[in-house]
Amino acid sequence: MNWKTLTAIEQLHELATSGSVFVVFKHSTRCSVSSMAKRSVEFDFGALPDSFPVYFLDLIAHRDLSNYIADYWHVRHESPQLLVLQGDSCLYHASHQDIELTAVLPFIS
Repeated sequence: MNWKTLTAIEQLHELATSGSVFVVFKHSTRCSVSSMAKRSVEFDFGALPDSFPVYFLDLIAHRDLSNYIADYWHVRHESPQLLVLQGDSCLYHASHQDIELTAVLPFIS
């Protein structure tokens, strides 16, 4: 499984209006805690269905997207952060050491 990269607000808008559940991992390339969380998420990719996308958001390059997420889904910005989103609802979020990709399984089944 590979990351799908988020680079534009239009992508988030399309995902939100699709009605599908999707997962976003927000990552700071300047933070060692974020790097450890990213490795942990990648290690657990095998727990998800092969076709299920996990979106990667580089916070340094695209802080505007993080701000959009915070505003649209009413969830406080944190880094690193794992979110499960559907429509205009944030179904789940975790940050820092609490990030476990397997925690999203109940939301995507």
